[in-house]
Amino acid sequence: MILHVKKLREDAVLPVRATEGSAGMDLHALVDAPVTLQPGERAMVPTGLAIALPSPEYVALIFARSGLAVKKGVTLSNCVGVIDSDYRGELKIGLINQSKEAYTIEKGERIAQLVIMPVCLPQVVEAENLDETDRGAGGFGSTGK
Repeated sequence: MILHVKKLREDAVLPVRATEGSAGMDLHALVDAPVTLQPGERAMVPTGLAIALPSPEYVALIFARSGLAVKKGVTLSNCVGVIDSDYRGELKIGLINQSKEAYTIEKGERIAQLVIMPVCLPQVVEAENLDETDRGAGGFGSTGK
């Protein structure tokens, strides 16, 4: 598969896998000046990149970088970003500082990871009834600890 990536600015950094076994490709902040997120504050951080997925059978998902989230409390404001196959605008990363300390995002810093995945495109059919299961309609916590 080929992922076409367009640099919207010359100093943008192309997505890259940190190791051969990495599922995600790191995305880098492309800010003109450092951005400081105060506790609880959100910001949209540009990457300077746009992508073209090969077909509607793929989606680009933006995930938090675990080190940034666990160590610093800075994660995605929308949990997971969904980039549809027909979107051609700049990839911007919504971040939130969930810690009790300010955090400064520097130009070139790795702020998120991009994962390309296949999409199942089901035909939706209304049903009068659904098949029975042992769990049934049991919700959160219904299967125990």
